[in-house]
Amino acid sequence: MSADFSIRPVGAPVATPIISTASDSARGAVATQLPSSQTVTATSPSADVASVSLDSSLFISRQAYFDRAAASVVYQVVNDKTDQVVQQFPDEAALRRRAYFRSLDLAKEAAARPLATDLKA
Repeated sequence: MSADFSIRPVGAPVATPIISTASDSARGAVATQLPSSQTVTATSPSADVASVSLDSSLFISRQAYFDRAAASVVYQVVNDKTDQVVQQFPDEAALRRRAYFRSLDLAKEAAARPLATDLKA
């Protein structure tokens, strides 16, 4: 019988990029004086990312269930608006592999076990 019941981490930790305020070429540039009608104010790129992730996280739910064929716990992140699975661990291919190898293990155990008619009284 398979003993693959351990819980593994979903992925490797991701390093957060450090955003510098000004590039080297901008620091060495000559200062310019423009009229206010010709100036442009740059927006912070982190503000756009935060608003997108906040809005998309409102419709996300997390769920877990036990897959009997694979004999493992499945964790899913689901979009509540569309009911689509956004992320799943283990993925479908891993679940199919586990179910296949588990069925092979069960078949081996059944073949190795003597039948009730084979036992001597």
